[in-house]
Amino acid sequence: MRKSKLESYEAILGALVKKPLTIDSIAYEADMDCAVVRQRLDSLLENSLAEERVTSRKTVYAITERGVTVLKTLNFQKYLEKVANTIKTMDEALQVLPTIASRNDKKESRENEGI
Repeated sequence: MRKSKLESYEAILGALVKKPLTIDSIAYEADMDCAVVRQRLDSLLENSLAEERVTSRKTVYAITERGVTVLKTLNFQKYLEKVANTIKTMDEALQVLPTIASRNDKKESRENEGI
């Protein structure tokens, strides 16, 4: 399944939060095509969410403090969505429970009359 842009950015930041990586390593960690990683990485670099580190042997990319903050915010947003969905499910269950209890009471009442 194809990732949205936001999911792509999140996957790249998530890979970089562990340690600085090359484009190939980011693509592997994020399960994305290198060309897409390059595109998304350019945007992350422009917005100071990631930084390029050039050594004599290779170029690696690292997450910045700003990038860590954005990643934490995205993760917290997902957490809040899960909590909201759980609350919604519990509210729906609480609306159904009185109906089920009423049916059980009627059933027990009929069974007791038949004794």
